[in-house]
Amino acid sequence: MIKEIEIRIPQSWSDITLKDYLEVMKELKNYEGDEEAQSAIMITYLCGLEPEYLPQLTKEAFDTIRNDLANFINKTEFPLQRIININGVEYGFEPNLSNMSYGAFVDISKYETITIDENWGKVMSILYRPVTAKVRDTYEIETYKGVIDDTEFLKLGMDIHYGCFFLFTNLLKDLLISTLNSTKVMDNPHNMQSILEKSGAIMQQLWN
Repeated sequence: MIKEIEIRIPQSWSDITLKDYLEVMKELKNYEGDEEAQSAIMITYLCGLEPEYLPQLTKEAFDTIRNDLANFINKTEFPLQRIININGVEYGFEPNLSNMSYGAFVDISKYETITIDENWGKVMSILYRPVTAKVRDTYEIETYKGVIDDTEFLKLGMDIHYGCFFLFTNLLKDLLISTLNSTKVMDNPHNMQSILEKSGAIMQQLWN
């Protein structure tokens, strides 16, 4: 009996959830250096193909799917989406990072690295909160209540996650450049050591 198998090939990062991404990355680490095995893993996880059917693909079909994935897989720099929709509710990105609540800052800072890993969905749930007021391009979001829940953020497309991640990456680059430029002309304040101790920890976290 012939059985039809449906293969869903994602066309962009918006078709891939954070949950799928994390599962793929976890498996890829086990096959570093084996390009063929890594391609098979990506097809299995990203295209929803059961592993048992993978050997039945023709080489032409395998190469076609792999090429389709390669068309977008390295294009990861997206703009920040300031407002996103989750189950019909608008969530807004923290409008003023320099003035975020102390609780939100502390909860984000407890993670050793700011990167897209198993903690990233939790970071997103801190940065994005329900919109309470909006006028054109400006908005306010719900006060941070210390609730960290990544359930819905694991379901969001990677275009949203990459947009937020690259905001921090670009901010870090700008910060490093500004810091280097300012240290050339700035006189050392009397409390330089304490400043370096505090900022150094944060910079190391961001650099990681």
